[in-house]
Amino acid sequence: MEVVTQPFAAVALLDERRRTMVGVIDIGSNSLRLVIYDRISRSPMVLFNEKVMCALGRGLNSTGRLNPDGVVLARDNIERFVALARGLGVARLDILATAAVRDASDGAQFVAEIEGRNQIKIQVIDGEEEGRLSAAGVRAGIPDADGITGDLGGGSVELAMTGAVVSKLVSSLPIGALRLTEAGGDDARARQIVDQAVASLDWLAQGRGRKFYAVGGTWRALARIHMEQTGYPLHIIQNYSIGRVEAENFTDLISRQSRRSLDKVAGISRKRLETVPLAAYVLHRLIKAIQPERVVFSAYGLREGHLFEQLPPTEQRLDPLLAAAETMARTNPRFATGGDELVRWTDPLFPDETAAQKRLRRAAALLSDIGWSEHPDYRDEQTFMRCLRMPFAGLDHAARAFLAVALHARYGGNPEAPILSRIFGLIDEATFARARSVGLGLRLAYTLSGGAPGLVGGATLEVDETTLALTVPEHTAIYTGEAVQRRLDALGRAVGKRTLVRIDDAEVPPPTKKRARG
Repeated sequence: MEVVTQPFAAVALLDERRRTMVGVIDIGSNSLRLVIYDRISRSPMVLFNEKVMCALGRGLNSTGRLNPDGVVLARDNIERFVALARGLGVARLDILATAAVRDASDGAQFVAEIEGRNQIKIQVIDGEEEGRLSAAGVRAGIPDADGITGDLGGGSVELAMTGAVVSKLVSSLPIGALRLTEAGGDDARARQIVDQAVASLDWLAQGRGRKFYAVGGTWRALARIHMEQTGYPLHIIQNYSIGRVEAENFTDLISRQSRRSLDKVAGISRKRLETVPLAAYVLHRLIKAIQPERVVFSAYGLREGHLFEQLPPTEQRLDPLLAAAETMARTNPRFATGGDELVRWTDPLFPDETAAQKRLRRAAALLSDIGWSEHPDYRDEQTFMRCLRMPFAGLDHAARAFLAVALHARYGGNPEAPILSRIFGLIDEATFARARSVGLGLRLAYTLSGGAPGLVGGATLEVDETTLALTVPEHTAIYTGEAVQRRLDALGRAVGKRTLVRIDDAEVPPPTKKRARG
């Protein structure tokens, strides 16, 4: 019998994505990376991400030229990256080169060879442009960023005032981590170079009391070390935050460690280890000079800033969290109950919430059906972990924990479930309780509507000082029953109210017989 096969859905999806995919190759002093995104948007999705440690800038201080071994490695891997991008059919491939290539005497020759071999164009960006794009990347991931962005690479560190308005205060200092390790093999001399470079920027004091946003692979390694040493429960770099005094003491400690002692720290590649102590010293001196309120680590930088600047201003102003949540809801539909409908329906439960709290409730509503395809016995845990670790911008770790708890409750999760220990220390008890209330409100809405758009609007919630009432129209017996009462009672306990159901102003007593939780 002849078997007739149909094209895989994945092939059709790739064909669709080929019209919008964009790739960025970042040729740095220490590493080479290809990232492919689904599109240029307010919340682009990473489809492919690969890094190669080429160390192009090794020896640049002494020779003035690119590292010959790094040139061979970079040349071969750029050729591979270009072939991969073309094979996947990216609509656009941008290639950016930074400090090592722009500073080396043979940088132009390297660029010409790569361009000729691959029929591509490489954009060599200067230090100020690199700093500006890194700051744009921070703003893409942290819309309310306010302070100074520092992007530490192998050859240089770029510093840029960062806020709602693009600043002209941007500087590039030749104190990259790789370059410093070659300062005559003398850490004391390297530290002197750092001190002189940082002292040369008088505008850094304008960041005092604000935040310092740390960008770059070696500074991300520092964040991982701090997480490991403090037992932090969430190993996500984006928006990981440390208070100034703690950051100052920590970077001072790490800057004095030997490579051998750091070798025992889990999660740090051996190729990063040699640059970590001096990278810590650079950050330490910047903290001393700027005196920020906090140090915030950003996984968004040059590449994300490059894409962010391609967006029109109206899209740049969109909320990246809500944009990503809307995209996820749209690409994982069941019956597509609208997020706005769920927000309006749960409004009476939260009359005094702040704008920031309502934003998270809206995000929870948009994400409230993402677990529908999971096994019923594991929906609560799977959705909890998915929310906690989702690759979204525009939320700090407390917000991640809030959404994870809310969606755990939305799928009937036990408030004492062991998995919730993963967010201990990220949110306080009051925030935890509020997240549970949001989730239980959404759970009741889905019980009433089955997820069908418009159906929940036939019932309304009313809250007074003592009572949570569910009022339904007389002709819709679909809204009454044991499951509805049980989930209304759960919500009532969460908000500290007694509950009742009204049909045309007639109070309906709760069922006398309880069934087991389903």
